[in-house]
Amino acid sequence: MNNAKIIFFGTPEFGMRILKTLIEEKYNIVAAVSQPDRPTGRKHVITATPVHQLCNENGIPCLQPEKLSLIKEDIQSYQPDLILTCAYGQFIPSSILAIPSLGCLNIHPSLLPKYRGGAPIQHAVMNGDTETGVCIQQMVKAMDAGDIYACRHVSIGEDETFSELNERLIAVSISLMNEMLPKYLAGELKGMPQDEAGIVLAPNISAEEEKVKFQEEDLDHVYDHIRGLIDWPIAYGIVDGVRIKFFRVRKANRMDEHAAVGTILGFADHAMEISCRGGILKVYELQMEGKKRMNADVFENGCGRELIGKVFA
Repeated sequence: MNNAKIIFFGTPEFGMRILKTLIEEKYNIVAAVSQPDRPTGRKHVITATPVHQLCNENGIPCLQPEKLSLIKEDIQSYQPDLILTCAYGQFIPSSILAIPSLGCLNIHPSLLPKYRGGAPIQHAVMNGDTETGVCIQQMVKAMDAGDIYACRHVSIGEDETFSELNERLIAVSISLMNEMLPKYLAGELKGMPQDEAGIVLAPNISAEEEKVKFQEEDLDHVYDHIRGLIDWPIAYGIVDGVRIKFFRVRKANRMDEHAAVGTILGFADHAMEISCRGGILKVYELQMEGKKRMNADVFENGCGRELIGKVFA
């Protein structure tokens, strides 16, 4: 039933890759809905979302309302059979979910009901999980609470970052969608209710959660915290009143028993070393407030040496 009229909801790269696959597989995408274009970069240039850009390249109408209630009649005018969403970034009201004749499906990168919410990948990595997955579920009034039509498990590497896992989950999502969507459109699938006892929430990462708390967390938690926020949002620490973002880190299981937790010990093997409870964090790539992203060698030869002995708050 590739002639079924589909409206796609999505915004970032993840959603764009799903939409691109739907186009390549010749599904009948009558329209898309994406978040409004926003200013990006240091110059704050208004930039099309990845989904909007792909729509422009393929002649697909793309609606970008600030509030979905403003486009209910537009959605109705397309008479969609199905709404398919992936990483749209906004709650979809029941009035719109009720429009398509075949309902609404959402591609969600977690093993529901664990990690319902807008940041499931980040939370899985930050919590040190060894497994996650992708579920395709019916959309209902409550967020990420609908019956599951397809699910696939994915392991998480012990050093895997958000950006690395995100890329793998995109590929898994595409494969799972290609497998289940024809069967769903043909009425061959039955959804399975979620186990309400297993609910874990994964809300969007707050500004406060981006900060690494060296004084409160041990090395493993610091490491998981940072790799869970590469490349969006980005974990940071504050030392000597300066914010430093962390991009590439590793653990060293040796100790410096004489240094206070959070102390910059120095530079070795192309890394800045920070004392943590349970070991040392090696930072290979970072960004100082107001500066460009750089490797630790460049940072050391700049102002890095001046921070040796300083302690992250």
